[in-house]
Amino acid sequence: MYLRDIMSKKVKPDAPQVTPYSVTLGLVMTVLFSAAAAYLGLKVGQVFEAAIPIAILAVGISSALGRKSSLGENVIIQSIGACSGVVVAGAIFTLPAIYILGLDVSFVQMFLSSLLGGVLGILFIIPFRKYFVTDKQYPFPEATATTQVLVNGEGGGKGARTLAIAGLVGGLYDFAIATFGAWAETISTAFVRVGAVVADKAKVVLKLNTGAAVLGLGYIIGFKYSLIICIGSLAVWLLIIPAFNLFWGGQVLDFMGSGILQTVGQMSADEIFRTYARHIGIGGIATAGIIGIIKNAGVIKSAFGLAASEFSKKGGSAVQPAEDDRDIKMKTVVTAIAIALLAVFAFFAFGGVVNNVWQALLGLLIVAVIAFLFTTVAANAIAIVGSNPVSGMTIMTLIITALVLVAAGLKGNAGMVAAMVIGGVVCTALSMAGGFITDLKIGYNLGTTPAKQETWKFLGTLVAAATVGGVMLVLNKTYGFVGEGALVAPQANAMAAVIQPLMNGGSAPWLLYGVGALIAIGLTLFKVPALAFCLGMFIPIDLNLPLLVGGAISWYVSTRSKDAALNTARFDKGTLIASGFIAGGALMGVVSAILKFAGVDWFLHGWNSVAAGHLASGAEILAIVPFLGLIAYTVWACMKKD
Repeated sequence: MYLRDIMSKKVKPDAPQVTPYSVTLGLVMTVLFSAAAAYLGLKVGQVFEAAIPIAILAVGISSALGRKSSLGENVIIQSIGACSGVVVAGAIFTLPAIYILGLDVSFVQMFLSSLLGGVLGILFIIPFRKYFVTDKQYPFPEATATTQVLVNGEGGGKGARTLAIAGLVGGLYDFAIATFGAWAETISTAFVRVGAVVADKAKVVLKLNTGAAVLGLGYIIGFKYSLIICIGSLAVWLLIIPAFNLFWGGQVLDFMGSGILQTVGQMSADEIFRTYARHIGIGGIATAGIIGIIKNAGVIKSAFGLAASEFSKKGGSAVQPAEDDRDIKMKTVVTAIAIALLAVFAFFAFGGVVNNVWQALLGLLIVAVIAFLFTTVAANAIAIVGSNPVSGMTIMTLIITALVLVAAGLKGNAGMVAAMVIGGVVCTALSMAGGFITDLKIGYNLGTTPAKQETWKFLGTLVAAATVGGVMLVLNKTYGFVGEGALVAPQANAMAAVIQPLMNGGSAPWLLYGVGALIAIGLTLFKVPALAFCLGMFIPIDLNLPLLVGGAISWYVSTRSKDAALNTARFDKGTLIASGFIAGGALMGVVSAILKFAGVDWFLHGWNSVAAGHLASGAEILAIVPFLGLIAYTVWACMKKD
């Protein structure tokens, strides 16, 4: 069953969607995956995406229970359960930084930060649902993969078999990398002597992730967008990073006053990327998002116009939309946004976040403006590449928040806590907006009622926020975030490193953000998708190059024949195979992370590590072979006749 068959597999109008079964199982999934994602994300530094594993479990449980016409219920289960991953990402990227800085945060503060951020993310994305889901033809890689899982799990047959085989291949392939280290996850040009010299002297290095899931993402994204993303990445790694070394190699550049002691030339290419070049990407992403808001002013205006009409008497006589196109009424959405923002203000003013009402108003303004503006950036990023640059946008939010709070007289330890809690609200809102637009696209593909997904998403967010807050409290008391044996929490450590100098007299890398802004403006003038390009500048190159490989495969298999129908069939089959890679990789990634946390170490450390005097491990050299084999399998499976 390929993409052209999905339309015939939509949820029937009388089929159940919201039932005690679907809501209960969705909430159970929320609790389990929220706890697991928070636990593993903080303990081993791996934040897995829960949506696809939940979809697989929903299909399997419904099948085992013999439930008929369960497609609509499974969409609701997936939508509620997916609250886990997005709320976890919003929370663990920011709030543990408070502990890392040696300060304290209460359960209520963590819970309300996650809850209010998640609620705002849901409410802010609803007015844009039709624009992203219906009007624009974005690839939505994760939504496409999840749709395939749900449809083929429901329908069975040839499509289900193809998906299962691809899921098995992709899952075992990625499991062999993550659990056993049978071959390297990333290969680099520095593994040969010439490449190592160039990387050391000129800071020119390219890297490629060999995972099946990333290759599958590239296939679904397609050649056009993956090429633009990759060009953005190559611009950083082949031009910007070497330029930093060439022109400022002997200098110490400390744009943030964070105490950098190394010269640029003493840094590796990766360190230059993290310290300088990535901020250019952040500036570009933020500017591209603002440009998108300006260009889509008509969409925003129409959303406000619809809300205004519903508040008027004439709104009641409007033509009712079809069931599969019915959102929560805009009148309700606007009222809920007002209530949520009042709750945010009360939380800041009376929840121990800031010192006075004036500072609470500033915090509210930051949350309302940035969360609203960046909501469309998060949705765009998810729609194009299936990856939400929430960490980059949160860094920008923290910098703005810190500068505003310092100007308002709130600095030092109290300022750091306030900035992190405010940043947590925004981070969760953006994470939720990106994740929820995926759920809504799945619902659109399968004909469920958007209003039902939107309504029950709030309950899932409430449960996820409570679970994440409790897990973080327990983990802090059990392991801690600093000292020997502490939790890894890499994203939160990065946020702490950003906020501490700002609250103690440091600055922000405005020059780098400005360069990124100019790049985004220039790309827009030349009609190049600025957000896709700047995402490439922000996301590490090892994750971008395989996207281009996957996109090239999709172009190749869909252009080999003069028969358009045959090309379409091959492309659609490839989409199913790529979805299997993503689903299998996601599921086995969870298994691998759990094994790692449980202390099960099957990793071949001697084989997968660089010995003294050697440029590469045997695992890195070998990795080329299975990766080429995976490419060959994908092409062969797409082209062969069933």
